Amino acid sequence: MKIEKVKGFNDFTGEEAKKRTEIKKILVETFEKYGFEPAETPIIEYEEFVRGENQNDEAVSDIFKLKDKGKRNLALRYEFTFQLKRISKNKKLPYKRYQIGEVFRNEPTSSNRFREFTQCDIDIIGSTIKNEAEILALTKEAFDKIGIKFTIYFGNRNLLNEILDKEKIKNKEEVMREIDKLDKLPEKVIKNNLKKYKAEKILQIIKKPEAYFKKYKSYSEVEELKKLCKIYGVDLTFLPSLVRGLSYYDGNVFEIKTSKLKETICAGGSYNVNKIQSTGISFGLNRLSNISKLKIKTEKTLIISLNQDKEAINLAQKLRNQGKVISVFYGKPSKALEYANSYDFEKVIFIGKEEIKKGKFKVKNMKTGISNYEKF
Repeated sequence: MKIEKVKGFNDFTGEEAKKRTEIKKILVETFEKYGFEPAETPIIEYEEFVRGENQNDEAVSDIFKLKDKGKRNLALRYEFTFQLKRISKNKKLPYKRYQIGEVFRNEPTSSNRFREFTQCDIDIIGSTIKNEAEILALTKEAFDKIGIKFTIYFGNRNLLNEILDKEKIKNKEEVMREIDKLDKLPEKVIKNNLKKYKAEKILQIIKKPEAYFKKYKSYSEVEELKKLCKIYGVDLTFLPSLVRGLSYYDGNVFEIKTSKLKETICAGGSYNVNKIQSTGISFGLNRLSNISKLKIKTEKTLIISLNQDKEAINLAQKLRNQGKVISVFYGKPSKALEYANSYDFEKVIFIGKEEIKKGKFKVKNMKTGISNYEKF
């Protein structure tokens, strides 16, 4: 029987699992502070629903396909956004929800790209640019708490569409997909790919300084977002070439990057759900955990029962009720100390007949090795 992991899937234990839990806790606290409520959705959906109207998007083409016993065509979710079509129906607007969970993509793997990964999403159904600014303020607050230095890049899909229309460039979706690869492929390759759409001139336009784009009507969306983010104290970097790979985006789009990683650590933008203007952003937990230096400060104590189980349990419950993190070990002291070292317990408390008689228990500090007797 094979017990090794499937390629692109991971186990998380020990300190890594604790760090992931702490990051999720910070995100949830921040999401709820800004008025988002939790939601949960199925991992498996009908394939037709998963594919939606964006069947040419790379992420959609990489879905994991399944069949149930009834031979129905099913698929694993590749993101959360498409499921908003269902769960946001008949909700009072704006509907603000967050969701944290696993998504799946059947794609090539790398050191920072997996087939199963945890997304932490926030979305507002029924949004304006004011909501986009609020989401970016939330993002800044979350990253500051997690301790990650970052840069927020943003572009605008409406602006790019307007430029392509003015230049009389057809096949706009295909052209945008090529532009989106600029941070992944050499410019020569992109230019060559754009030639078949007679759109290579677009590369020179998107390199122009920001002032150049003020002549376009859609630039007002860029300007408004910058103005609102300034109120929140959020710095933005305008990147005209920023597209985002998913074709459903229709307004401002965002990518958050860090010098610690080549890949994006957080991304999103504005789009339509059931013909309602919406916006959202997604945090990648795997990448955040990889680059975060977050230290988990939890003092753990191990109670060692020396054939005094009742007293050990009573003390454990008493200390737990005080909010302390307690485990109980039933067995030889030598094994217990080995266990305490292995799982990084700060203190151990010995409970034997002598300790019970004295009404004091021997407490050993595992960091210093110093022991003393304490009353509890």
